[in-house]
Formats: sequence, C-alpha cells, structure tokens
Amino acid sequence: MTQWVTRLMIANCIVFVLTLARPLVLNSFAYVPALILERPWTLITYMFLHGGFGHIAFNMLGLMFFGPRLEVFLGGGRFLWLYFISGLVAALVSTVLSPHSPIIGASGAVYGVFLGFALYWPREVIRIWGVFPVEARWMVVLMTAISLLGGLGALAGNIAHFAHLGGFLGAYAYLRWLRYRDRIRISHPSRAMQVSKGDLERWERIDRERLHEVNRDELDRVRQKIKAQGAGSLSEGERMFLDRFSTE
Repeated sequence: MTQWVTRLMIANCIVFVLTLARPLVLNSFAYVPALILERPWTLITYMFLHGGFGHIAFNMLGLMFFGPRLEVFLGGGRFLWLYFISGLVAALVSTVLSPHSPIIGASGAVYGVFLGFALYWPREVIRIWGVFPVEARWMVVLMTAISLLGGLGALAGNIAHFAHLGGFLGAYAYLRWLRYRDRIRISHPSRAMQVSKGDLERWERIDRERLHEVNRDELDRVRQKIKAQGAGSLSEGERMFLDRFSTE
C-alpha cells in the first residue's frame, strides 16, 4: 500500500464509523445540488460518506486495487489532485444531469482512479468477481455503458450513475492537462537546449526517503546518469520524472 491510498482509506473508514454512531452526519455533509451555495464544503465532504457497508467496501476495494500503482507512477501530489478533481467533477456533472439527486460516496473519485489506471495500463487484465478476465480499457467501456444506462433510468437502484461518468471525465481532463503541461515544459526551446542551474537545484532537493521504493531506484539511476554524463544527456521522460517529484 502507498502513502496516500492508505490515508484516504483510513479517512473513509473513520468517517463511516462516525456516521454509524451519528447518522445525522450524513444529512449535514452529503452533497445536495440545490444547496451548493449554502453548503459548498459538501463538494468535498460527500466523498467520505457512504450509505452502507457494501457501498464503502466496493469503493475501498477499487481504491486499494488500482490506487497504489497509479500513485507510484504519478507521485503523491498528482495522485491526490486526480482523486479530488475526479470527485469534484463527478458532483458537478451530477448537478447538471441529475439536479434533484443528493449524492454521497467516493465512487466518482475512485472511478477517476480507475480511468487513470486504464489509460496507463490499458491491456492490464482485471478479473471481474475474481473469475472473468477483462482488459482495463474494455472495463472502462463496460462501466461507461452501465453508467449511461443507469443514468437514463434503464437500471434500477439508488446509484449516482452520472457522478460515475463525471469521475471519468474529471480524471481524463486532468491527465490530458498534465500531459500537455509536461510536454510544453520539456519541449520549450530554452529547456530543450540546456538544463538550467535552477533545474539542477530543484531536482537535487527531491527528498528520496519520501518516494516509493520503485521511484527511489529510478531517482538514483537518473542522478547517477547526471553525474556520469551531464544533465544534457537526460531524455524527455527522465526530465519529466524529475519534474514530477520536484514540483509536488
């Protein structure tokens, strides 16, 4: 388990136990579209509320299965942004398409995490119920179809299907923006020709001990390459790696 996945799971479980002891917490911190101007904080707090054990178990299992690998790949800061942006967009999409439906749960945020996983590892095989193998990319298609059908009323159940689609949308938009920003940062002429002293100082300040062990090894390798061959020898991917962990 990684740092932020663990913390998010603990926070969700603590709040769930609190709501069992004090059910009124659900009413106070659930997201109600009609009350968004009166209770704007619920755009965040609703993500930590769940309506039952099955609800929280589904979301936490999804976060546990798909979150750690994505957090290691993106870095903790970007992973958190992905999580909360997905949850925020999920609430906003639900507001537009289902304005009279209150929502609770981390599903929108977790759907965003899954989309991120599927974008980076599209052919990773996922076993539904531990039996049926499906590649991650096709799982996204299946989940999108289910959410569309559910949102249009074809499926029964008190589920915020449009919020799930919003989670996909928020994650996709954020990851596309990250890719664009990193490409601009790397491909800018002044950076393509040389590495500035400021870059080297910023990369040197990366705290190795805060990284996942996989990223520690990569950081050691890249730093050794700089010492042996100079910063100008770094590839675009290596610069992106250093930038990712020096800007969190």
